[in-house]
Amino acid sequence: KCMTRMYLQELYSSRICFLSMRFFHSRVMGSDPLLDHLDNCTNEDQVFDTIGKNKAKLSVKHVGCAVRLLWQFQKERPQVLRTIDFIKGHSQFMVLRVLAENKIDSMDDETLVDLLYNVLRLNVEPHDSLVQELLVEAWWRIERFSMATLSKFAVCLTEQHMYFSPLMGRIADIVSRKLDSIQDPRILSSLMVSVTSVISTCLRDRLIEKATSLMDTTDPAQFNHSRRMIQFLRNIKFGYRILLEKCNKVFLQNMHQMDVDNISIILGVYQSLHFNNCDFRLAAKQRLTELLDLCPDPVSFTRLFAALGPLAGPEVRERLEADALLMAKEFSPTQALAVVETMEEMECRNPQLIQKVASNLIEHLHLYKPVDISRIAQALVFLHCQNPELYFKLRRILVSYLQISVIPYEVSMLTRVLSLLPSPRMDNLIPARIDAVLPQCNLSDLNSFAIAITKWMRNDSSSRQDMAEGYVKLLQKLNECGLERLQKADSVNLLLEELKYISGEWFEEVLAAKTMATFERLIDQLTWSNVPEFALFLTKTNCLHTTLLDRIASVTLEHINKIHYSATYAILLPFTILNHDPPKSEDFFECCIEHFKPHLSSFNPHLLVLLGYALALADYFPDDLIQTIFSVDFLIKLDAQLETLSDALNMRIRLRLMELNRAVCLECPEFQTPWFHGRYCQQFLSKGYPIQQQIHKILGDILGGINYARSSVITPYYYSIGWECVLDKHNKPLPYVDRDTLLIPKDGRMLWGSHNQLTGETELPPGAQRVAIEFLDSKAFCKNSQHMKGKEVMKKRHLEILGYHVVQIPHFEWNSMELSTKEAWMEYLRKKIFAEES
Repeated sequence: KCMTRMYLQELYSSRICFLSMRFFHSRVMGSDPLLDHLDNCTNEDQVFDTIGKNKAKLSVKHVGCAVRLLWQFQKERPQVLRTIDFIKGHSQFMVLRVLAENKIDSMDDETLVDLLYNVLRLNVEPHDSLVQELLVEAWWRIERFSMATLSKFAVCLTEQHMYFSPLMGRIADIVSRKLDSIQDPRILSSLMVSVTSVISTCLRDRLIEKATSLMDTTDPAQFNHSRRMIQFLRNIKFGYRILLEKCNKVFLQNMHQMDVDNISIILGVYQSLHFNNCDFRLAAKQRLTELLDLCPDPVSFTRLFAALGPLAGPEVRERLEADALLMAKEFSPTQALAVVETMEEMECRNPQLIQKVASNLIEHLHLYKPVDISRIAQALVFLHCQNPELYFKLRRILVSYLQISVIPYEVSMLTRVLSLLPSPRMDNLIPARIDAVLPQCNLSDLNSFAIAITKWMRNDSSSRQDMAEGYVKLLQKLNECGLERLQKADSVNLLLEELKYISGEWFEEVLAAKTMATFERLIDQLTWSNVPEFALFLTKTNCLHTTLLDRIASVTLEHINKIHYSATYAILLPFTILNHDPPKSEDFFECCIEHFKPHLSSFNPHLLVLLGYALALADYFPDDLIQTIFSVDFLIKLDAQLETLSDALNMRIRLRLMELNRAVCLECPEFQTPWFHGRYCQQFLSKGYPIQQQIHKILGDILGGINYARSSVITPYYYSIGWECVLDKHNKPLPYVDRDTLLIPKDGRMLWGSHNQLTGETELPPGAQRVAIEFLDSKAFCKNSQHMKGKEVMKKRHLEILGYHVVQIPHFEWNSMELSTKEAWMEYLRKKIFAEES
């Protein structure tokens, strides 16, 4: 080396004519024919042939290059065409492994980590001596690694499922210390995903902030960086909207080059983060449809089916189901599980396909884990699969798993799914298994147990007293555990996480009051970061708690600039649904409206409709919002989006659009918004309810005859009211000639009938007044009080605009002990109609 250095120095100081000779000579001296030969190999056989002929000449570089090439050739092939088992079993690959293990000390950092990465990709087992030696050596060197090398090493640990290892914790510490120096989104995103399980809240926030800032400078063509960033958000269960939206823009720009796998991953992440972006779903639907003909084998087709099925329209769904039917026998256990779960999401009603997939599943039941068996059982029940043999086997397997399970979540999951299967009663071992894990269960687990036990209690027709007593004792234990857990709760965020998916009678009857008391105890923990989720929880409970609602309003007013604009819908919802005006009510509503107004174009169309409806309940109609929703371009986009949503959500959005359309026409005629829901409303005309005949008969007795009142009346704009009568200017009832109440011209205008309302009259007599009589059942009120909800308040407002005097009959008054006779009911109605009218 010294001789070479002196020679080069001499050449450098020589005349310029020798300059070309220096370059030529150093190229000759530095050339590596064997390395060049390896680089020119085009397949594994050539690599192995080269290794076999040059064993004695192989250096660290040659070994690293050979292993890298072997993985590179595999990576470039589709999954089904890879030959990793062939490589692992090849004699020359064993030679490479032995040489690599003997030369670890002479490897530089990059070569060391690259070799570890590549051998893991080639499925060399983590306990293999080569992997162990490489891992230990990397641990010793870790502090001197470049961030790029550290990132790759972190991926290697993830490949070995070392998510919580001290070594991963050390990487997280290095990342924390050197975060400011990272400027490459690829390195950052890879590290983010790897260290997810060992980071603190502080480091989490710093990583998100760093990723968000790097998104402004990253190359939009590199969408894999963005994909890893949203996977990080999914892993930490934190839907940071600003980063999500920036990543989403990158995905939309690169949709034309995405494959099924990438689209499927992104859709899955979005679903888990409740970030259902309309633009991405529509673009994904188009791109996946283009890829239909490129997925002829079960592997690629399964991925396409899972991604496209829930988004597709009727024609594409029919084709997907037809293709799935042809491949059903070829699906592997994993593929069959993915297909049946997608069929559940698609609400598939193809009996032939359901039976074919069920037949495939029944052959492989012994291969599935407990969670997979539970998913299969749930999907088949939802699909109404008619296969008693399959259900019998599923039940037997679920019970066998339950016998040995000690994980609370798993026990609750297995119990819940067992209650879905056709069976009249609870298996004898279930109470003991539930009792064993109760002290460790969270509220979600307890709720699953309660739902299952309650279902068995109702379905069990046996007269065995010991069984009935067993059910009751088990429920009592559940109640005690649930109340005790609420009493010990000290974190709003953890409590919200446990309550996220809880619903049903057990929660309402046993836990609701204590839950609200717990939140009031922890009220100081309600901050701008958790009020949107808490507001949604309050809305779901249908319970009015003014202290908690007022806290939401005050936090929102104080920190509105920290809250993402899209969260204003969740925050406003409980106030409008439950009909509560907080202190500074007008300031609160205006503050929220001004916060989202600049971002109307960024909202998903369906969310904008829901937001408009929520505000309409509270009598707010922002000009920009209403004009946007009822523009032609918006409605076209909304129609396209609705095709990608579930049937239930589709129906809900269409109903809310109709109700908003009606509210705008009635309350804001200056907008000149057309009424275009006539045909839609005719599909859903009310059919009345059991108490109708009783009240109608009593009204006839009060007013002077059955022809003085009408039931199930349809008003302009298709409000359905229980009963209608007309009083003249002297407060005397007027009779009807026939039953018609409404004329609907062909042009769709909503008008009162011109000649068929009252006796020989074309209009109401001067001074006469229509009276709408409404029976309000329990759904019209908050569950924990007699406070009327926003929907009924809006309906009363609209009926008054239509010219009605509105009489409301709350169920708790009509069914009270005071009104237990016909005479009492008559006196009650008489006072309601005539006293209120006068």
